[in-house]
Amino acid sequence: MAYVIGVDIGTSGTKTVLFSEDGAVVSSAKYEYPLYTPLNGYAEQDPEDWRTAVITTIREAIDESGVDVNDIKGVGLSGQMHGLVMLDGDNKVLRKSIIWCDQRTAAEADEITKRVGHDKLIEITANPAITGFTAAKILWVRNNEPEIYEKCRHILLPKDYIRFILTGEYATEVSDASGMQLLDIPGRDWSDEVLKLLEIDKALLPKVYESPEITGQITKSVAEFTGLAEGTPVVGGAGDNAAAAVGTGVVEDGKAFTTIGSSGVVFAHTDKISIDKGGRVHTFCCAVPGAWHVMGVTQSAGLSLKWFRDNFCWSEMETAMMMGVDPYYLTDKSVGSVKIGSEGLLFLPYLNGERTPHLDPNARGVFFGLSSMHRKKHMLRAIMEGVAFSMRDCAEVMREMGIDVCDMMACGGGGTSPIWRQMLADLYSCPVKTTLNKEGPALGVALLAAVGTGIYKSVPEACNAVIKAERVQEPIKENIPDYERVYKLYTSLYPIMKESFKELTKI
Repeated sequence: MAYVIGVDIGTSGTKTVLFSEDGAVVSSAKYEYPLYTPLNGYAEQDPEDWRTAVITTIREAIDESGVDVNDIKGVGLSGQMHGLVMLDGDNKVLRKSIIWCDQRTAAEADEITKRVGHDKLIEITANPAITGFTAAKILWVRNNEPEIYEKCRHILLPKDYIRFILTGEYATEVSDASGMQLLDIPGRDWSDEVLKLLEIDKALLPKVYESPEITGQITKSVAEFTGLAEGTPVVGGAGDNAAAAVGTGVVEDGKAFTTIGSSGVVFAHTDKISIDKGGRVHTFCCAVPGAWHVMGVTQSAGLSLKWFRDNFCWSEMETAMMMGVDPYYLTDKSVGSVKIGSEGLLFLPYLNGERTPHLDPNARGVFFGLSSMHRKKHMLRAIMEGVAFSMRDCAEVMREMGIDVCDMMACGGGGTSPIWRQMLADLYSCPVKTTLNKEGPALGVALLAAVGTGIYKSVPEACNAVIKAERVQEPIKENIPDYERVYKLYTSLYPIMKESFKELTKI
């Protein structure tokens, strides 16, 4: 039996999972670390915390498994995207990493647009300039910490810094590099044109690989610390969402997944590149060589329900505690008694602005149609429907781009709710599934390692062999016209309120 390791370097912590070649979990380990916010809107982490976490969890997973390390054929790396790691000429970290959710770079995002041009930027990098992307962070350091920028010799993403620690190689892969805003997305390599316009030296950047390609081997010193065999291959891996796509089998045309976590994501695979000229969705290279993915993001998905629960559902939370069940179990029971449309109540889930399809930081949450007949259960259902409508908005943009979805996976906390999955199935008009294996990104990059080391011939072959559906929510035919009527009203509300949202910022 062959084995592979998947390492997922997340924002709250790192999880390492050892899998057998058929995708079964053999052992796993977690390690948490802090997030630093030195100023409002700033978000940083210490790359040395990631290094400690990865070395520790690999060692723990191997020790727990009892597996012969010579049977571990490869390692795959997944990680939070967009983070900036800067090394000096001696490979020492120059400053804490500015990570994905940091918002200090508004001026630099504007600078990128002015230097490159809005249309050309989307043509080459497939996305408008965004504060969270790595390019804006690089410019921020150059503009605000020139002494650090002057010392910089290597720029890496979070997981790619870990790759350097494990292998001594400066390397990245296409899915994670896509989120730097320096990659030619159609050409799947660094854009010389963008780098020249932004005056960023290409020599600072690592070599770009496809996700299943071998990028290096475990060094002798790392083997001693982790218990891995020296020379164990490390493949390119993937950014967190691209890794989750592989871990849920979304690696062929027509397949997609919806994640309802704090934010919401609709992620669709496409064998042909498709770019939205309005920048409403992200187009990135995906972990399948020669293919891409399109991703729509809604800012406040599960966060909307959590906000309402935490502020207005104290009694339900106490009841759930006494019953020994998750509070969201009671939410599903309550919402299940309310008809589609929540008796004329709609919710716009724009608590923190919106990304897809409106790209409007001024948008805010709205209960529309509230009357004296409405109770808490109506508001709960309206929130869940509003989030589902925002997911449908993402899917509609993709359909405009010629990407049609006929097979949807549900991930994240919201994906555990049968009510929410049914809403999505009815609104997408296609089955919504969950998978037996819940390891997501860690499984995804472990499968990439299995492909890179020859256990499987291709990423689709690996997924077809390993990924199995657990629950399937089929659309209910008679529900579809009812949802369409409510969704039509939902989509009419934002254009009417857009200017009012802008005025609201002045109050």
